[in-house]
Amino acid sequence: MCTFRDSMANFNKVNAKVIGISVDSPFSLAEFAKKNNLTFDLLSDSNREISKKYGVLHENFVNVPGLTASKRSVFVIDKDGIVRYAWVSDDPGKEPNYKEVQDFVSKLN
Repeated sequence: MCTFRDSMANFNKVNAKVIGISVDSPFSLAEFAKKNNLTFDLLSDSNREISKKYGVLHENFVNVPGLTASKRSVFVIDKDGIVRYAWVSDDPGKEPNYKEVQDFVSKLN
C-alpha cells in the first residue's frame, strides 16, 4: 500500500483511482491509513464478498482453520468495469511488480 501511496502522482497523471480492499474492519483500515499517511480510500470487505468474487480469499490463512484473509493482489479495472490486469499471490510476503502495474495503467489510459 505504501508503494502505491508513494506513486500516487503517476496514477493521478493518468486519472487512475487507487483503492485498497481488505477483510479488515473499517476501524482497522482507518488506523492503518492514518499510520501510513495513505491518500487513497481503503474499503472493508468484512463479509468477504469481494474477495470471493475476485477469487482472492485465502481460506485457512496461516494454516488456521476458519481464518480467512484477502490474498495480496492487484487488479486494474478499466472505465467499463472490465478487469484488464490481475496479479494474485498465495504468498502474503510477496509483492507485485509495482513498475509493471504503473506501466500498464499508463498504457491503458
